[in-house]
Amino acid sequence: MLVLGDAHASDSDRCDTLLELYRTLEPDRVLQLGDLERYDLPAPTWFIAGNNEEFDVIEALRAGDDLETTSNVHLLASTAATVDGLRVGGLSGNFAPTKYDLSRDELTGERRRHFTHEDVERAAALEDIDIFLTHEAPNGLLSYGYDPGCEYIDDLLEAISPDLCLVGHHHRHREAEIAGTRVVSLAPAWERYYTLDPETLALEGHEHDLSSDN
Repeated sequence: MLVLGDAHASDSDRCDTLLELYRTLEPDRVLQLGDLERYDLPAPTWFIAGNNEEFDVIEALRAGDDLETTSNVHLLASTAATVDGLRVGGLSGNFAPTKYDLSRDELTGERRRHFTHEDVERAAALEDIDIFLTHEAPNGLLSYGYDPGCEYIDDLLEAISPDLCLVGHHHRHREAEIAGTRVVSLAPAWERYYTLDPETLALEGHEHDLSSDN
């Protein structure tokens, strides 16, 4: 199974890199960690929305609407799907303290990028999750001289107890064990791709020479 970090495919060079990975690797299934910005893809892809997306498209996918502009994309928004025999759940969006206590339908425009308490509560109710995808990191994974982790991701790891949690957004590879879960922050797709063994959940990173100069 192919696993990709942030793609930022609104950038033409990074879009070319993303599509070249699909063409070169010919994956049967793909997991992607947000900031995708390309919604017609060559292989079935389960992804979470990040903070950089086409939010009209994301809202349509949340609602289950069929769009002529999308193909092979499956949004995980406090929902779960079975992928190669694994139960994969995801929380879409990033955290904003001023928006968290609102209801989802109160978010408009670019503010639709955020998750709310409703989204977290729905995600916490997911059961039998093997892999959990999130755009925000838990505490204890990354440091910029401060910990950028989000307490609500900490709470979700405690509630869901997945075997593996994959994190986007931060554009750097880091690993830790948190609350009994192996947590991995992924490098972006233009720097590295990952392969996942569905039997063992072994995740392996691969450098590639498709990087954009941008």
